[in-house]
Amino acid sequence: MTPRDPVPASTHPVTERLDDTAEWPILPVAQWQPTRDTLHLWAQIIGKIRLANSPLINHWWNVPLYVTSRGLTTSLIPHDSGRNFQIDFDFHTHQLQITTSDGQLRSLSLEPRTVADFYKRVLNHLNDLGLATRIWPMPVEIENAIPFDKDDTHASYDRDHVQRYWRTLVQTDRVMHEFRSRFLGKASPVHLWWGALDLATSRFSGRPAPPHPSSAPHLGPHVMLEAYSYEVSSCGYWPDGDQGLFYSYIYPEPDGFRDAPVTDGAYYSHELGEFVLPYERIRESADPDNLLLDFLQSTYVAAAEHAGWQRSSLERST
Repeated sequence: MTPRDPVPASTHPVTERLDDTAEWPILPVAQWQPTRDTLHLWAQIIGKIRLANSPLINHWWNVPLYVTSRGLTTSLIPHDSGRNFQIDFDFHTHQLQITTSDGQLRSLSLEPRTVADFYKRVLNHLNDLGLATRIWPMPVEIENAIPFDKDDTHASYDRDHVQRYWRTLVQTDRVMHEFRSRFLGKASPVHLWWGALDLATSRFSGRPAPPHPSSAPHLGPHVMLEAYSYEVSSCGYWPDGDQGLFYSYIYPEPDGFRDAPVTDGAYYSHELGEFVLPYERIRESADPDNLLLDFLQSTYVAAAEHAGWQRSSLERST
């Protein structure tokens, strides 16, 4: 959920053949950016529908999406009609499905279509189901954003690229759950923040944090104040840069954190204010799981040690 400036993709063309069988697939951002940007906006629409119908849970944990065996889901959403519903991106059949607790179903094909058309059709389906929902039609955390109902610019959908992104999320979700299992203190689920389309999980020391000074496009200060109300170490995967990157940061950042030794190949980005590890380092590794776990663990240890967290009471002994 951290606002970030775009990381420029490499200007060199990618000549490596895309491997359909790799567990950690190749997905150069330059190749799939039109689809990524469209999917990002579609995910924001669905995420805002969850936000509009869900009671606030600390740090906005009531709004992200979750990785599934077929794509992404909102999980169950309450509605003031007394019924519940769920919205799923199915990246096998390439359908958006809206299902209700009383057995009704509406679907929308995922194919090249404008954001404006997607927005209109999804809200019409909700109206037809008796689940009318109003959302603010302005994308968040995106510079020069176009309101959903007026966006005829973003209209790309490449099935192969979407599947590659989802497969990356599946692998990352699995490793991040292993990392999350090591922590006994307050920790977030592994969830996808649709503001930046990043998969993340966060750990908390239990101590209140000073008011967060940052802001993002079309995002009120109350959002950051709630998100960063307690001291937090957060990590995740973000589909930007050459092939995406893994990140890790702490708020507030203690002295010495950015100079701490971490996984080989990772570095502190002064532009982003966090440690990053390029996705291709993971994909090309002989042991991707352990390399990613080492990155997550070493950056967390740097954060917890320099911030003086009570690690003995927060971590599971192994």
